[in-house]
Amino acid sequence: MKLKEDINPVLLQVFRSVVWVYSVITFIPWYFFSGAGSNLERSRRIKARSVSGKPAGPYRSVNSREKLVACLYPGVDTLDKLFEYAATKFPQRDCLGTREVLSEEDELQPNGKVFKKVILGNYNWLSYEEAYHAAKCFGSGLAALGQRPQCNIAIVCETRAEWIMAAQACFMYNFPLVTLYATLGPTAIVHGLNETEVTHIITSKDLLQGRLKTILCDVPRLQHVIVVDSKPTSWPNIPRGIMVYNMDAVKEMGSKPDNIAVDRRQPEPSDIAVIMYTSGSTGIPKGVMISHGNIIAGITGMAERIPDLNETDTYIGYLPLAHVLELSAELVCISHGCRIGYSSPQTLADQEIMDRIYKNVMTKVEEMSKFQKTLFVLAYNYKMEQISKGYSTPLCDSLVFKRVRALLGGNTRVLLSGGAPLSAATQRFMNICLCCPVGQGYGLTETCGAGTISDMWDYSTGRVGAPLVCSEITLKDWEEGGYYSTDKPNPRGEILIGGPNVTMGYYKNQTKNREDFFVDENGQRWFCTGDIGEFHPDGCLKIIGKRSTSLCVWCKCVASISIVMCSSFFFSTDRKKDLVKLQAGEYVSLGKVEAVLKNCSLIDNICAYANSDQFYVISFVVPNQKQLLALAEQMGVKGTWEEICNNSQMEKEVLRIITEAAISAKLERFEIPKKIRLSAEPWTPETGLVTDAFKLKRKELKTHYQEDIERMYGGK
Repeated sequence: MKLKEDINPVLLQVFRSVVWVYSVITFIPWYFFSGAGSNLERSRRIKARSVSGKPAGPYRSVNSREKLVACLYPGVDTLDKLFEYAATKFPQRDCLGTREVLSEEDELQPNGKVFKKVILGNYNWLSYEEAYHAAKCFGSGLAALGQRPQCNIAIVCETRAEWIMAAQACFMYNFPLVTLYATLGPTAIVHGLNETEVTHIITSKDLLQGRLKTILCDVPRLQHVIVVDSKPTSWPNIPRGIMVYNMDAVKEMGSKPDNIAVDRRQPEPSDIAVIMYTSGSTGIPKGVMISHGNIIAGITGMAERIPDLNETDTYIGYLPLAHVLELSAELVCISHGCRIGYSSPQTLADQEIMDRIYKNVMTKVEEMSKFQKTLFVLAYNYKMEQISKGYSTPLCDSLVFKRVRALLGGNTRVLLSGGAPLSAATQRFMNICLCCPVGQGYGLTETCGAGTISDMWDYSTGRVGAPLVCSEITLKDWEEGGYYSTDKPNPRGEILIGGPNVTMGYYKNQTKNREDFFVDENGQRWFCTGDIGEFHPDGCLKIIGKRSTSLCVWCKCVASISIVMCSSFFFSTDRKKDLVKLQAGEYVSLGKVEAVLKNCSLIDNICAYANSDQFYVISFVVPNQKQLLALAEQMGVKGTWEEICNNSQMEKEVLRIITEAAISAKLERFEIPKKIRLSAEPWTPETGLVTDAFKLKRKELKTHYQEDIERMYGGK
């Protein structure tokens, strides 16, 4: 969407004439030297085809039409072999880096939240050879403590170098790793630990002294706790029968000749590598069983879509490693000899980084002088026209967008969004202001995060790309929703993903396994996602409605950081259950409405809601405190934060602004909320309104706002 050009028409015409002359003079040499022609050709090519010839599919990448790809390197079919391969090929390259913490302080955010801000120093690096040896010693030490092959071991820990090192140790010694979010509530953690019958758990000092200490007595099989921090060495108030060790002590134990010499039982591709527990958006979290072969296939598919990934790249890790996308991304990096530096989320962003940058930049644009704002808008609109044709704008990039680009280090080269499509406006904004290709991807825990990723030369918006070389996708008719593979102009239906990356199912949950997984007549394993999509003629998939958005940024930054991953914790999971049929017969994708309106600067979080016996959508909104207070001051509305949020004038004005944003984003009339409720309280896991991964809990939100629902639908 273009920005509004508030400029004298005569001056605007002069500007366009100058730009036209400049473009004509520079086009021919630029076209040949930049390789624009070949990029355009690649962007327009067919990326995937239906192997059956039927519109339902299954669709495969043109690079894997005959056979899906399951291995990145010949013979490297398990995760222990992958790490050994990397350690052999890149022995002296930096592998895992940890920044020194210089100091910590509390920082009050505009929305009232308090974050722990850490002041960090330089990175201390372990080479691939050193990391491999440390992981082997740690695995040997775990075996010396009684951990047995194919017996589960749990990790509840923040994302840090020790997490991935512990995981590699478990992969080497064939200890299935049970991953649980460090932010999960006590009930969910106890459930996961007891269901998997673990006797050993790996954690951190802070978590052991905090949420874990109170639940140790509720995990009767637990015998050993390994703390990844070096200090302290004594642990008071630990229940009898549970031994606590430091990670260094376990590694030292494992390095003893008698222990390190013991033959380890190497895993097979079909052995479980990870039992990954979800964040529990619909109740008690489910454990997804992921084999070594599943993960190898998934990262093989991902790596094929990342251009020029190599040992000169650096990845910054800070998202939960208990999430499949972060774990897969780090394993992709390890497989290519990249180095991984671990940092704190608070040093990068206190919420979803792409939306944050989008809002902050547009707010600053509004505060610019008229000349600066005009220059930005003209450059923005000019570049939008050019990139829609597949052309770059080096002059605009260096003169206008350099400062915005510096927000991510200054040298971002590729930006990927995984999980669901960004809104077209946000995607194009990132493309323009960060001066790099913006691709999209789609996947689930049940498919190792792998499904689709768009080509870097695909300049379209709103699509998630073609199937990866490890996956194939078919569309299943959904009669209730009115989606069929015979639909015109594009086939539509529920997305089913098949391939070697499709996981083994849910742990101890055969009922759910029968519902969501099946094996076809060719032995291919499939997962029924519950998401609705459509295939375009070039073989790219579009999600009808949006799942939770997470972002994966591959870049070369000034601070020597090459790869950053960021994620939205605020969008809802949008599947068949999030498509609501209104009384007039229209289907509304609640997730689509939320994703579009989340770009409004007044909104920090939003939950769309609709009753099937009503004609319109309503929404619960957590407003941005800074923006709403400024609006209240303009309107002359005074009072406490709660009083401002409960003020009917404020509700009406915010609804008006939201409606304008919805119309600008081309939402359908029936998709635009007709009434809203401003919430003075933020939605956090502690309130029970979002999961520990900050996904919306629709059932709990409905219960919490039941009176408001009745008011908004009853006219009270």
